[in-house]
Amino acid sequence: MAHRVVVWGTGNVGKPAIRAVLASSELELAGVIVANPNKVGVDAGTLAGVGPTGVLATDDAASLLATSPDAVAYCASGDFRPQEAIADIEQCLRAGANVVTSAVYDLLHPPTTPQPLKDRIDAACMAGNSSVFVSGIDPGWALDLLPLVLSGVGGEISEIRAQEIFCYETYHAPDAVRYLIGFGQPMDQLPAMLDPNVLVGIWGGMIRVVADGLGVVVEDITTHVERFALKETVEVPGMGTFEAGTQGAFRFEVQGIVGGKPRIVMEHVTRIVPGTSPELPSAPNGRLGCHRVIVTGRPSITVTVEADDGTGNPAEGGNATAAGRMVHSIPAVCAAKPGAVHPLDLPLIIGRSLRL
Repeated sequence: MAHRVVVWGTGNVGKPAIRAVLASSELELAGVIVANPNKVGVDAGTLAGVGPTGVLATDDAASLLATSPDAVAYCASGDFRPQEAIADIEQCLRAGANVVTSAVYDLLHPPTTPQPLKDRIDAACMAGNSSVFVSGIDPGWALDLLPLVLSGVGGEISEIRAQEIFCYETYHAPDAVRYLIGFGQPMDQLPAMLDPNVLVGIWGGMIRVVADGLGVVVEDITTHVERFALKETVEVPGMGTFEAGTQGAFRFEVQGIVGGKPRIVMEHVTRIVPGTSPELPSAPNGRLGCHRVIVTGRPSITVTVEADDGTGNPAEGGNATAAGRMVHSIPAVCAAKPGAVHPLDLPLIIGRSLRL
């Protein structure tokens, strides 16, 4: 019998999540939850850019959860509303619905989840006999699953580096681009995303997942940030003007220290428009973004992933793979014991239920 799935949120991740649920023979779309009043009563297929489904969006989460869905793909953002996102997820878990989400970074690596949050989530899972799994693409499969798979074909390994190279002019979240990531903001103002504690909080969990998989001990997690100013004013459709002299690019590393050296590294190279800071690495073939895993050793191995959701927009392609990882994990998460699920406790998540 197919698992009944509710998709909560119809933004950058929610839309491809709806499509992924509809494409799976193991899943049934049981409902869609929205916050925007203009979306209430709209067919889920219309919201996701596909044909009619007969499933209409609602803003009444409690009533939909009362129908006892097997799982909720929680796709609402947690960046600007972390406590609200946790409360929503807790509501689902207590109602007996398993949850897959990319919204709560502190649950990416359950063994190091802060104790107050761990206690809260554990209590909700025990009350509802439910489980929660947090993943995406970055943080997510490009930083945990892919590096570990590549490590299995190496010989000697001195460093595992996971890169995201991305141009944010295609990212449909203007407030996050300006005020969380800091593009267009003064160079003497450190954006929230580049605070060392935030970097470790978001990507440190992925370093620890890789270390768990390799059986090594991370002695410390450190950060390194470089920021670059725009040399000229640029206009970005849908986001407006970004003045010369404001932040236009950055590169950061979150480094897992093993044996006194950075051995597991998460690196981002990020621009607001192409051509900014050309001395930094770029995606191949003139594309606006990619993910890359570099295993340095003997042999050294490099794998570059370019995702396209049919629009040519790398942000939408990446969001679609994040949604796919979450959605395809639902049967395994439903079968897991109650609590937060470690990525390495799941079987290999593949698209075996896709309707080809």
